[in-house]
This record gives sequence, structure tokens and C-alpha cells, in this order.
Amino acid sequence: MTRAAAEAYDAPAPPARLPWLGRLGQLGPDWTTALRYCLLVYVCVRLGLFVLGLLTVSLVPMQPPVGVPGWPAQPQTPGWHNAVTAWERADALWFLRIASSGYRLDDSSAAFFPLFPMLVRAVAWLTGGRYLLAGFLVSNVALIAGLTVLFKLTLEEAGELFARRTVLYLCLFPTAFFLFAPFSEPLFLALAVGAVYAARHRTWLAAGLLGAGAAATRSIGILLCMVLAVEGLHQLLDDRRAGRTWPHRRMAAVLGSSALPAVGTALYLLYWQRLAGDWTIPFHAQGGWERHLSSPWHTLWRGFRTGTADIGGYPGGYWTIDLLLVAVAFGLAVWVALRTRPVYGVYAWLSLVFPLLFMFEGRPLMSVPRFLLTVFPLFWGLARFSQRWRAHDLVVAASAGGLALVGVLAVSWLPIF
Repeated sequence: MTRAAAEAYDAPAPPARLPWLGRLGQLGPDWTTALRYCLLVYVCVRLGLFVLGLLTVSLVPMQPPVGVPGWPAQPQTPGWHNAVTAWERADALWFLRIASSGYRLDDSSAAFFPLFPMLVRAVAWLTGGRYLLAGFLVSNVALIAGLTVLFKLTLEEAGELFARRTVLYLCLFPTAFFLFAPFSEPLFLALAVGAVYAARHRTWLAAGLLGAGAAATRSIGILLCMVLAVEGLHQLLDDRRAGRTWPHRRMAAVLGSSALPAVGTALYLLYWQRLAGDWTIPFHAQGGWERHLSSPWHTLWRGFRTGTADIGGYPGGYWTIDLLLVAVAFGLAVWVALRTRPVYGVYAWLSLVFPLLFMFEGRPLMSVPRFLLTVFPLFWGLARFSQRWRAHDLVVAASAGGLALVGVLAVSWLPIF
């Protein structure tokens, strides 16, 4: 065998292609590496959370469970089932109620956007009406998909070390148990990362459709219109500098795809218009959760005041945890804005500022640490911090410890987020 023949024999096979996905339709070693690593991290953290749930219900006194209209919280009973049912808490009950019996006009369920409960309802039909099982299946499959795409995107933007650390840090973030439970965050993460990844590969129709799915999953998804438009403008300027011009048809395709996320929001509002004659019901529903419009700087100032006013006193620790995680997020967002492509800075800052527009009076930053889970560029900043200061072990230890602490509080029915 000649040397050239030997090299050809040893070379990897060309990646399979899926033509209907355009530039995304390429299944090669990078995707295999991404999926393998993400599955490893997922399984380790998933098993850890199962154990944490079992230990918490058997060691920590539970607070009175809080059900929702049409979906009562299950009473505490001993058994292995607690590995799963221990995470049926807070908004998970609302999603399961909506999936099982739909929305109601006499409660605040309209605040929860529909795609996640719709998928849970569809999967529950396959599981014989086991809605909790269906909720876990939808959220966990979405999480694995989102982590895999995030790994691949990070690999292309910053290399494999960043990709591995980004996935690991996200799954160990103190509020990461929301990604492993029946909540909408993992589905939104998968769709949002997928939309950005598709846009970076100039597969604009896929980007717009994924963005529309994200907007039908959470209200903040409509901001992907601006995110995709920024990436489209960046690509246009890059091509012009390289002497390439865009035909009008391509320009229209990019603009139209960037607007598609608004369709996801519009369809949900149209549903309420046809059901109740008032498309604003989802916005009014925020009042049922005691949130009101506020300027972001006022919310941050109030969060700082409450987070530092009663350190060491109960229940001041909740406010302090909120402030600590949000402060870290804003520090990382500065790095993202300065050191990464504009699309990532815009995504990060819009995702941080939007929740601050709706303040809970008694606890200004409540739930914001949970929403950080979908702001994936922040974890690039954390990966850079750990590399620059050789602090990988510190980040892992601090994150895992925070995840255990916050997870115990959540399982115990305490209002952590």
C-alpha cells in the first residue's frame, strides 16, 4: 500500500449530509463528540439530582406543599419515587396543570406561554396520561439537544476547552435543577441556541422557525427578532467588506426570518383574542404574580438595597443569593459585550434587562437567577475566567455547592426562586 493510499484509508469518512437542513445538515465527528460529552455531563448531574431529592425529603422537614388550581401538590410519602417527584415544585405544577386541562380565565395561567405544555400534553398521550413523566421527558430531551448544539456552537467560536467548560458550568450552575425538571427553560435554551447557531451558519429559515418556537415558549423569546437582525446586519457588513453584495431576495429572506420569532408570540396572543376577546390577557396575568412594570435600574437598585440590608438574618439570605448571582451575571455580560461577536452581546444584555422590567415588590430580583440559565454566552465568560485565573476547580466546587444548597431549598418547598 502506497503512503497516499494509506493516508486515504486512514482518513475519516466524509460527514453525512441532510440536504434539507442546508449548512446545518452535516453529521460529523464534532457532533458525535458534542453529544457524547453532553450525555456524560447530563447523566452525572441527573443522577446527582436524583440522590439530592431522595436525601432532602428524608433528612429535611418539608414546608407545607403549595398546589395550583386544578393540580394539587402531592402529599409527601416515603419511597424511591421521591427521586423524581421531589422536583415537582413551583411553576412545574402550573405547566402540568395547563398540559392536562388547559388555560383558565379565572387564574394567572396565561402568563405561561404554551409550547412547553403543548409538548407535554402530546407526550402524555404516549405515556398513558402520566403528565409528570411526560414533563420530565420533554424537558430532559430538550436539555440534551440544547447542550449538544451549545457545545457545537462554542466549539466553532472558541474551541473544545471552552465548549466542555461551558456545558459543565451551565449544568452545575446553582439554579440548574430547573433545566432537569418540568420547566420551560430547557426547551427555550434548545430553541434559542438553535436559532443563533442556524443564523451563524446562514440557514435563515431554520433560524426564524426556531426563534418562533422560542417565542412560543417564553415571552422573552420575541427579543430574538432583534438578536437575529443584529447577526444578519453583521453578516451583510462582513460580505460588503469582502466585496460581496447581497441580492434583494437574500436581504428579504434574512429580514423575514429575523421577524419570524414575533409570529410565535402573535399566535399565542391570537389564541386569547379568539378565546376571550382580549389579546392582552397574558400581559395582565403578570399582575396576578404581583409583578409590576419598573425601570431596570430601579429594580437593580432595590435588589442591591434588599440584598445587602439583612445579611446574616432570616430570610435575608434569599435576597442576598439573588443579588450575588445577578451581580456575577452582569460582570460576565460586560466581558461578553466586549470580547465576543455582537449577536452574543445583544442576546446576553437583552436577556438580562428584560426580566428587570417586571419587578416583584417584596423581592426585586426574584426568579432572575433562574432566567440566567438560558443566557448561554454568560457561561463563555465564566469559562474564560476559569482559564485566565486557573480557577476551574474553584468554579466547579462553588457551582456544585450552590446547586446542592439551592436544590435542597427548592425541594423543601421554600420559595428560593
